[in-house]
Amino acid sequence: MHRTLLRALGALLLVGAVATALLYRDRLDLAALEAWVSGAGAAAPLIFIGLYALATVLFLPGAVLTLAGGALFGPLWGTLYNLIGATLGASLAFLIARHLAGDWVQARAKGLLARLIQGVEAEGWRFVAFTRLVPLFPFNLLNYALGLTRIRLLPYLLATLVFMLPGALAYTYLGFAGREAMAGSEGLIRNGLIALALLAAVAFLPRLIARLRQRQAGADRPRESHPGSV
Repeated sequence: MHRTLLRALGALLLVGAVATALLYRDRLDLAALEAWVSGAGAAAPLIFIGLYALATVLFLPGAVLTLAGGALFGPLWGTLYNLIGATLGASLAFLIARHLAGDWVQARAKGLLARLIQGVEAEGWRFVAFTRLVPLFPFNLLNYALGLTRIRLLPYLLATLVFMLPGALAYTYLGFAGREAMAGSEGLIRNGLIALALLAAVAFLPRLIARLRQRQAGADRPRESHPGSV
């Protein structure tokens, strides 16, 4: 009873925090964020990673922070900090969902929900990898949803970290290119073309992954036996 009460209280606090964050999300200004983080000196990367993780947990749009990471830290370090922040936030959301409602959902899952959970668990890290490469579901919501399954934390964390890299690199470079354009950099055209090429590659990933999955499904399907075959 005491544990149930603590879970209910934790769920209420989470809902209240998310509702407050969404209510004031319009105040998440890119210029103000850049000014605040850049003024933090050597602690700027840690502060930025913490903010990114918190934003992920509270359902705030990560695109703004990803662009800010590219503008503040450049394409290399910006990608690294964006990736760490997003993975940390995704893992926190995963653990929050698992500890608050994982057992409750597993015990009461029936019908379509039960089949969905079983399907996700059967795929394991491959499902996580697919959804990170092909963002069919909202990122912040998916983190919580996967915490309600029995996927282990380490495969979830590693698949998230590795397979979010293409998207993180593309959007970080876009933020970097935008910053360089505003500064009147000589490499404006080059940076713009690189950013567009990365975005095009990320946009093509869903088709590539779908083709690979179709080929894999065809290879796994047992061949039909023909008359006279041994």
